[in-house]
Amino acid sequence: MFRGFRSCFHGSRSSDSASVADRDPVLLVSGIAGSILNSKSKKTGSETRVWVRILLADLEFRRKLWSIYNPETGYTESLDDDSEIVVPQDDYGLYAIDILDPSTFVKCLHVSDLYHFHDMIEMLVGCGYEKGTTLFGYGYDFRQSNRIGQIMDGLKERLVTAYKASGGRKVNLISHSMGGLLVSCFISLHSDVFSKYVNKWITIATPFQGAPGCINDSILTGMQFVDGFESFFFVSRWSMHQLLVECPSVYEMLPNPGFNWKKEPEVLVWRSNSSDGEATVTQESYGCNECVSLFAEALKNNELDYDGDTVPLPFNFAILEWAADTRELLNKTVIPAGVLFYNIYGTSFETPFDVCYGSESSPINDLSEICHSTPEYTYVDGDGTVPSESAVADNFEAVERVGVCATHRGLLCDENVYNLIKKWLGVSTEEVKSRKSKTSKVVYLQ
Repeated sequence: MFRGFRSCFHGSRSSDSASVADRDPVLLVSGIAGSILNSKSKKTGSETRVWVRILLADLEFRRKLWSIYNPETGYTESLDDDSEIVVPQDDYGLYAIDILDPSTFVKCLHVSDLYHFHDMIEMLVGCGYEKGTTLFGYGYDFRQSNRIGQIMDGLKERLVTAYKASGGRKVNLISHSMGGLLVSCFISLHSDVFSKYVNKWITIATPFQGAPGCINDSILTGMQFVDGFESFFFVSRWSMHQLLVECPSVYEMLPNPGFNWKKEPEVLVWRSNSSDGEATVTQESYGCNECVSLFAEALKNNELDYDGDTVPLPFNFAILEWAADTRELLNKTVIPAGVLFYNIYGTSFETPFDVCYGSESSPINDLSEICHSTPEYTYVDGDGTVPSESAVADNFEAVERVGVCATHRGLLCDENVYNLIKKWLGVSTEEVKSRKSKTSKVVYLQ
């Protein structure tokens, strides 16, 4: 005979009414690639998840999510004229940022890479927060600029909803990665609204001054979100590259050329040259400003085939100009008086900083070859994606800044991060233990 036990937690509005009433609402804001995106048919209204998905990932991504920037509107628009990209609003905005592929297949295998805010949501619910009353999420079309009207309006609407649902209590924001830049843009553009509805802002792994290695390489060769065997079921690096070249949000995370870096980030290229019939190999260096000419030359022939048509996708100078205005906005952001700011950033992981293409023994002949090459990185301290130097340089008056040994996504499910969040939100350990003891029961298995 086998006897074991398991704890089952049963939260309810009635049993937790006191703790819910004593909570300021929390709004979680995701970063780049941190929201489910659906393709909605303009004719039938039916929706298909295109980000994130495992099965048929690359096929659906190319058909529905490939986009091109419209300089007249500032929006990136899908090449598929028969559909539009929407973010599901289920579960008070939490569904879109929870498990990014909520299919049975992913849940059964518990593919942790796709469990985005899931663990943090469970942690907050365990602390007495209630979905729709004191806990909300904000997912958005992360292809777009961090200051575009649609995204700014969406954040304002979610802040107002959380404020009213909690009985007029100010909101505590928790943002991750690029979501911190989005919040910064919102402060600059809607400081009065932010001051009215926000109490505290906790930011996690935000690339305040950019993410040099990852973003420079993303514009040139793409981005790989999943490594190893799982990558065969996911969107290819090349497919992702063709999207990112037309995404204002990516350009807005280029390294800030006006920031006083300990060492300016560089893109290095081993080039072969021929002079007087003699071949030589030299290493060229491109700084934050010089990179623009490299991007333009490397991407001059970049194109994709879509539905039988050839679509040119060179480096987009219109997006660069837009992103420069965003950077100017970010540099001037000032948190309103009365709003408390906290910063958590990742440390102790090798993080790409300088990027090198080619080698002395295998140099690049034409710069367009870079887009089909494998880079080598020079690393600095950070979370594997954002350098600590960038994440800590918020230029705000912070109540606390704390470095945590964790990866970029790992910060969202780290116990040290959770302890900091509980402390800053004013949730005591004794209170959490008391709640669990009241809402759990032991089930014996025989």
